Amino acid sequence: MSNPQQLRYSKEHEWLSGAEDGVSTVGITEHAANALGDVVFVQLPETGDTVTAGETCGELESTKSVSDLYSPVSGEVTEVNEDVVNDPSLVNSAPFEGGWLFKVRVTEEPADLLSADEYTAFSAG
Repeated sequence: MSNPQQLRYSKEHEWLSGAEDGVSTVGITEHAANALGDVVFVQLPETGDTVTAGETCGELESTKSVSDLYSPVSGEVTEVNEDVVNDPSLVNSAPFEGGWLFKVRVTEEPADLLSADEYTAFSAG
């Protein structure tokens, strides 16, 4: 399992892209998608919602369980991936591409986000 080097990661298994015009993309990692099993439903924050780093902002339901979705940063949601809402299996098949979850205009980024190498070591341990 390879974690893209250009992303940063939370200990709750979310990834965060670098900001473009202050907006970053959020998704869950391949490790989390594999642990969840087949994702059948996603509940995401709405465009315009404010999310807080480390707080729940949605849910992912799989054939095994329901898991909370945590925001890795604080900010305002600017876009939700409707493709994932309509086809939750994208979270499993393309967690780093088409399976992204939402975009957020970042107002605060916690200092404890991990690099790809740090996340790989964390998720293996």
